[in-house]
Amino acid sequence: MALENMRPLSDVDRVEVFRIATSGFERRYGHRIAEGMTDEELEKALSEVLGIFGGSGGPDRLSVTFKGAGLRIWGDWQPVNHVLEKPLFAGKATIAMARTVYGIADPDDQQLSMF
Repeated sequence: MALENMRPLSDVDRVEVFRIATSGFERRYGHRIAEGMTDEELEKALSEVLGIFGGSGGPDRLSVTFKGAGLRIWGDWQPVNHVLEKPLFAGKATIAMARTVYGIADPDDQQLSMF
C-alpha cells in the first residue's frame, strides 16, 4: 500500500466511504430524494441498498465494508475487520449521513426551512 494512503480518514474520506457503500442509492431512489423520506422510509431504503453484506477495496483505494442489518458501514485506508472494528456509521448516524450527502428532507420535520 502506498505510504500516502497510510493516514487517518479525513472528513472527505468518510463521505467517500459512505458514497461507495451506498453507490446504488441515487439510481434506485433518486425519485424519492426530492420529495423527501421519513426516517423509517430512509432506513428501509438504505437497508435494501446496503444488502446483506458487501464491500470493496484495492491498491490505493479505500477499503469499505457494509451491512444492511443495523445500517453499518466501515471504511479505512487499510483492510477493514468488521468483526473487531467499530463502524464509521451505524443506525441513526447512517440515516443522518444519507440526509446530508444526498440532501434528503424529512417530510415529518415541521421546522421551517431558513433558506
